[in-house]
Amino acid sequence: MRGAAARCPVCGEGRLHAGYLRLVCRCSACGAPLAAVRADDAPPYFTILITAHIIIALVVLTTHDSTLPIWSMIAAFVPLTLVVAMLLLRPVKGATVGVMLKLGLIGEHRDDNGT
Repeated sequence: MRGAAARCPVCGEGRLHAGYLRLVCRCSACGAPLAAVRADDAPPYFTILITAHIIIALVVLTTHDSTLPIWSMIAAFVPLTLVVAMLLLRPVKGATVGVMLKLGLIGEHRDDNGT
C-alpha cells in the first residue's frame, strides 16, 4: 500500500516517483534501489484490467436503465475511460513496484543511455 500512495515501499518515507511514472533512483530515506525494479508492462496491464471492469459495469448499467443515444454514451465514456486510466496508472505502478520489491524481483539499474 505504500507504493500505491507514491511512497517508498520499503520504508514509507521517501518519494517513489521522480515524474508521472519515472521512479527515483534510490529512496532518499532508506536508500532502497527503486530504479532497479523493472515493472515494464505490468502496471499498464493491471490498469487496463481495472479500468475495463469499472467502465464496462457503468456501460451495462447505463444501457440497461436508459435509452441514451449511442453518440452521447461515446461522448461520456471515452473521456471517462481516459481519466480513470490516467488516475489509476500511477498508484498501480507504485503497488506493482512494492510487490516486486517484496518478492525480491530486482534487476540491474540502467541509466537514460540504456547502459
